[in-house]
Amino acid sequence: MKKTAFIDSAYKVLSIEAEAITRQLDHLGSSFEEACQLILDCEGRVVVTGMGKSGHIANKIAATLASTGTPAFFVHPGEASHGDLGMITPKDLVLALSNSGETSEVLSILPIIKRMGVGLIGLASAPNSTLAKLSDVYVNIPIEQEACPMNLAPTASTTATLAIGDALAIAVLNARDFDETDFARSHPGGSLGRRLLLYVEDIMHKDTEIPLVRETALLSDALVEMSSKGLGMTGVVDANNALLGIYTDGDLRRTLSERISIDTPISEVMTTNPVTAKKDILAVELISLMKLKSISGVMITDDSGVVGALNMQDLLRAGVL
Repeated sequence: MKKTAFIDSAYKVLSIEAEAITRQLDHLGSSFEEACQLILDCEGRVVVTGMGKSGHIANKIAATLASTGTPAFFVHPGEASHGDLGMITPKDLVLALSNSGETSEVLSILPIIKRMGVGLIGLASAPNSTLAKLSDVYVNIPIEQEACPMNLAPTASTTATLAIGDALAIAVLNARDFDETDFARSHPGGSLGRRLLLYVEDIMHKDTEIPLVRETALLSDALVEMSSKGLGMTGVVDANNALLGIYTDGDLRRTLSERISIDTPISEVMTTNPVTAKKDILAVELISLMKLKSISGVMITDDSGVVGALNMQDLLRAGVL
């Protein structure tokens, strides 16, 4: 097979699947709106089901719904007939996928779902199918042809169904006024979650990890503290833990260039009125402050004095930067 034939084949597949998605634009109507409203009004979870390739698409749609503010999960229709129907409650809503609308494993659980009084949204490409007739809301997904040359393997149909699932999820997301903070709560491990949910208190060094010396200490004492705590700085406090100043790696370079003795009181070489931050601000806000002030470390304070310390390396490790 010539290399150009691979490209020609890919071009044809992508063209057919793109056309399948575009075709849906002409069929969006009241049924899509009704489906969105059912999802929005659902007091339980949206249970998405489908068999075979439709099952894989159903699983992804459930994940998309769950991550965008709509509690949802996938149930395999075959497993549902053997006990998993117990996962569905009367307050839930079932979203059933079947290209033909006649998938036996899906149809076998619908009578039980209907008797439970659970709402049913059907997604299929056959408006006269059993699934379409049993659904409270039927969303037609018309498909002219599959991308498979034999018109057999689910390709264009699964692509279009996935797109409709995304459209449902995002339409409901918009109706909920779901914002970045809501999204972050569903994605605490992602970069957005870390940026919007991680506070300074969550990553700062606390208690004995805070580099601190008294104002009566010598420069040599401060250097030992900086070395042992490894943050490239130390705070200088009074007897009440109030921050009087800070001594950093930058101050050390200046001290060395001026040949100042290590027996010098730290109060004479420290930086007074240092930049501080509160523990209840977002870590991403602290980054902006540190960049603005051109500093690489900061002491965290409250009414009781110094309660924490962190540097840019801590922010990097936390994945905020």
